[in-house]
Amino acid sequence: MTSTSHSTPPPPLSSSSSVPNIVAVAAGFVDGLKCGASTKSAVIRIGLQEMWRFISSYYKDCQYTTLLESCDITDLMATCTAGRNRRVSEAFVTTGKPIEELEAEMLQGQKLQGPLTAKEVHEVLVNDGKVEEFPLMAAVHMICTGRQSPKDLITTLASL
Repeated sequence: MTSTSHSTPPPPLSSSSSVPNIVAVAAGFVDGLKCGASTKSAVIRIGLQEMWRFISSYYKDCQYTTLLESCDITDLMATCTAGRNRRVSEAFVTTGKPIEELEAEMLQGQKLQGPLTAKEVHEVLVNDGKVEEFPLMAAVHMICTGRQSPKDLITTLASL
């Protein structure tokens, strides 16, 4: 007798390579809240941990050293300090304007990858019952969809 089990198919590879954008959104939120460098560093550290946990859960052939290669870690650092996901997310906190309005104003209508990737990742995590394992990614999704305040991210970080 053969047993079968159901699991959610992994998101497309483009989602895994877009995961740093979720972390950049969180970095922008803490910049907008004027939390300082230590909090932003904590976001990046926790984000890196969650990135690895997510990628290793859904892309079994991925090696940790690949994540730490200059292209991935450099991309994470650059997007969390100067990327458009960070900039727009900071403005989201400081202006109170919706992300869609800020995209139109600041990006001439281009869409941020961070909120879209957070939504895709969140759907996979919900389907697999793993949301609690990814509190930073979950918080970003909840904030982007208006179900939490950016200040709630600080509570999430403090609980980790």
